[in-house]
Amino acid sequence: MAGPTSTFVISLTPFTAAGALDEAGLRGHLGRLRESGIGVYLGGSGSGEGYTLAPDELRRVLEIGVEELAGHVPVRAMGVEPRTAGQMIELGALAADTGVDALQLYSLDQGHGNRPRPAELEHYLLDVLDAVALPVVVSTHQAAGYFLPVDLVARLVDRYDTIAGINVTNPDLTYLVRMIDAVGDRVAVHVGGPMQALSCLALGGTGYLSSEGNVAPRLCVSVVEAYGRGDLTVAHSSYARLMRLFAETRRLGGLSATKAMLELLGLPGGSPRPPRLPVDDATRAEISRVLDALDIRAVEGLA
Repeated sequence: MAGPTSTFVISLTPFTAAGALDEAGLRGHLGRLRESGIGVYLGGSGSGEGYTLAPDELRRVLEIGVEELAGHVPVRAMGVEPRTAGQMIELGALAADTGVDALQLYSLDQGHGNRPRPAELEHYLLDVLDAVALPVVVSTHQAAGYFLPVDLVARLVDRYDTIAGINVTNPDLTYLVRMIDAVGDRVAVHVGGPMQALSCLALGGTGYLSSEGNVAPRLCVSVVEAYGRGDLTVAHSSYARLMRLFAETRRLGGLSATKAMLELLGLPGGSPRPPRLPVDDATRAEISRVLDALDIRAVEGLA
């Protein structure tokens, strides 16, 4: 394993009810994440609603993230899946300018269901890695419709000392095994989402990313901390609670449910930005019951 166990949250982006970036809400949210000790990715295409952010808004999100988090917890730019190497390189320049610790390098999305040929994929990755000076975390994610070949990732890790880690989101556990065996002794390997968190740790990986850290960052951290000190009883019980939070959040509306949870907890999270919509009253009532059943207030020190 390259380094101690760790976990990151793909931070949400608070918006006002009118749809504007809520800078005060973002600072409040990031302050809570900072106190929990969880690492933070900003501007992501999923729970960060990165596709709705204008360039100047993304810059502010990264700037505020550095102001609130730098020197306390890792703060990284995630961004969205690019259509060209140029788009990824532009994000790298912005990330370096704002002072974040690292940049996630998403796989190329050629659009309209197209997948890059092997030579095109390698050319894209080399172009970006040659141009970006920041530490880079390479992402291989099922949302791209394909996965980076493990041997290609290993060659890149051999060639570029700027590669700090690999984020793997793949339902095939054997892919994760091969990735950890290929590069896990040299760079950090995290899995996307909590589903394979304990498997990743048991296989020698570093940890996991989640959206659930927006609601329960202390719970997320407790999984890796307990595992790291060998307290499997606590690791297992924390993980069971986390996976139930994950399952219920997905069932009740994903990010919109996450933002409703934060509102019910009296915490900053803001409104979803269209095309996402807030949950309805019946769903809010069910979300409230989930928070009570999982005792999230007590776990997070909010009771």
